Amino acid sequence: MTVLVFGGSSQIGHFLMPLLCARGVPVVALSRRPRTVRAGLAWIEGSLPDTVPVVRDVSAVISFGPLLPFAQWLEWTELPLAPRVVATSSMSAESKRNSMVAAERDISRLLCEGEAALAAACERRGSAWTVFRPTLIYGAGLDKSLTPIAQRAQRTHVFPLPAGSGLRQPVHAADIAQAVLAALDQPAAAGRILPLGGGERLTAAEMFARVRRSLPTATLPVPVPGWALRGARHVLPRLAGPLDRLQADLVADNTELTKLLGVSPRPFRPDVDCWRPRAADAS
Repeated sequence: MTVLVFGGSSQIGHFLMPLLCARGVPVVALSRRPRTVRAGLAWIEGSLPDTVPVVRDVSAVISFGPLLPFAQWLEWTELPLAPRVVATSSMSAESKRNSMVAAERDISRLLCEGEAALAAACERRGSAWTVFRPTLIYGAGLDKSLTPIAQRAQRTHVFPLPAGSGLRQPVHAADIAQAVLAALDQPAAAGRILPLGGGERLTAAEMFARVRRSLPTATLPVPVPGWALRGARHVLPRLAGPLDRLQADLVADNTELTKLLGVSPRPFRPDVDCWRPRAADAS
């Protein structure tokens, strides 16, 4: 039986693909461009929701991409079996729900709509489903949050350190991959939306400081005090949401994750490899 993966070239996919292949099951991953084929792993070209080639005998489907196109594909495609479905959403569905920025509220709404659409499509198909809501993801140098900061600091040798008392819970992409694998094996995780955070809560200021300490090159630390952040909020309205969240707690309760799946994510101890982009088909 085949495992079909959408988002196999993502940061989570980088860690998941070798784990799936190690199980000895055929893995088919969708990509928008040709990729290296190796034992146990085949890449097909296409995109969600309507240009996905037919894949036979699918026993499980995993998705790390946008939820609404994935749900549409599940509605439209012909799958003789009722495959197990595991997908990722984001804790932004919760943390941005009451944001002062309309665009961020829209992100929350779309995530929640995607989760609901996926659940409905799976229930009509008779497929068991699990959705994870990760916090800030790092680990493969492909994220759009901490990696750009680390790479910019290495180029400029300057590292801004914004003041921020809000708690953060960065989660390593490899730990999400382990949770996805565990969900495939655990029927009790079906029908659940599970928060997934890292194994440690720390302030935003300390999170940035640890990123700086992980870099291989010396950088000049430039503290950015609270009054400067408040001023920037008014000068650059597009940054209002991210700046406001520096004082807000963006964390996840891992109780159900550990109880159901036995997964305990690692604490935030980044090293330089976390900021070097890696491709899934090179893993």
